[in-house]
Amino acid sequence: MQFPPPYLPFRSLCRIKKLTLFLSPLYLAFSFFGCIPYLLHVGSEQGKILLNRQKIDEIILEKKLDEASLRKLHLIQEVREFAITELGLNPKGGFLYFTQLDRDEIGWNVSASEPLSFTSYTWWFPIAGTVPYKGFFDERLAKELEAELKKDGLDTRIRTIGGYSTLGWFSDPVLSPQLKWKDYRLVGLVFHELAHATAYLPGDSDLNESYASFIEEKGMEKYFLLKEGTSSLSLAESKKDSNFRRQTIELLKRYAQSLDSIYLSEKSKEEKLKLKIATIAEFKEEVIRLKFVPSEKIEEFRKKEWNNEDFLGALRYHSGSKGFEKIFLRVNEDFSQFHREIRKLFELSDEERKVFLEN
Repeated sequence: MQFPPPYLPFRSLCRIKKLTLFLSPLYLAFSFFGCIPYLLHVGSEQGKILLNRQKIDEIILEKKLDEASLRKLHLIQEVREFAITELGLNPKGGFLYFTQLDRDEIGWNVSASEPLSFTSYTWWFPIAGTVPYKGFFDERLAKELEAELKKDGLDTRIRTIGGYSTLGWFSDPVLSPQLKWKDYRLVGLVFHELAHATAYLPGDSDLNESYASFIEEKGMEKYFLLKEGTSSLSLAESKKDSNFRRQTIELLKRYAQSLDSIYLSEKSKEEKLKLKIATIAEFKEEVIRLKFVPSEKIEEFRKKEWNNEDFLGALRYHSGSKGFEKIFLRVNEDFSQFHREIRKLFELSDEERKVFLEN
């Protein structure tokens, strides 16, 4: 099933069961020897990205890239300024630099969940808190972790990373694979990642990602209407994607509820597994009936393994749209005030935020 690629943030360090708060993150990291190879991998690759950054202004001035890439970098500059002045987003989120990578993908995220429960397997990281994914700059390492998680009986998924945020700690650059994207996706990327640097609650990925996705969508609508008017082709493309996403999310929610009812029932583990397989097969057939999959890819889609993580991964980025919309209208679509209202949600209990996102 084709979903518009989510902009997965890359904030992973290592899995730590418990934390003594007064210890420094560096001390903690090196106290857990199993984390060291991962820390070296992430630190080394992130260091290369930062060391190889070039200022976008200089690249454009000296015409260091081809015309198509220069045009997209100029667009990103313009969008970044719009995000700061019109959407009230944090300029510390980056997009002032460009880094050329030696690979076609930025990185890979591994996520997992229980096979008979919509319970995400999580990692704890300094600053970011608990998150349901672990990122790598090397696909081989991602596959190795996924294999380990599968051995533990978990449902797993590897996804490519479209973009990531260091939450304002560094000025995150534009990365070369992103310049292959369509204009409207680049616009959305800037808004989404700057949103993470504007309001972020450690440990609540569902709220963080859904809020950033809401800003992405509303920001694109405002940007293209002001820049290109109601006849904007980019706006039409982004709205087409948004409408498709809403339809698929509603379908996913419906089947996730059916699966959840099975998991919470008193049936045996064997019965639950059989019903899970049957429900997912039913889901696939409805996707095909609704023509959400191109005719030439139907058989490929039927053969693709689907599991709990596919449902969780999609819903993680698009929950709470009704609640966000109510707040947005209440503040008269004032983005700066909206960010302040979102930060007030941070004061709620975990259960209260969960209820907000489910409505």
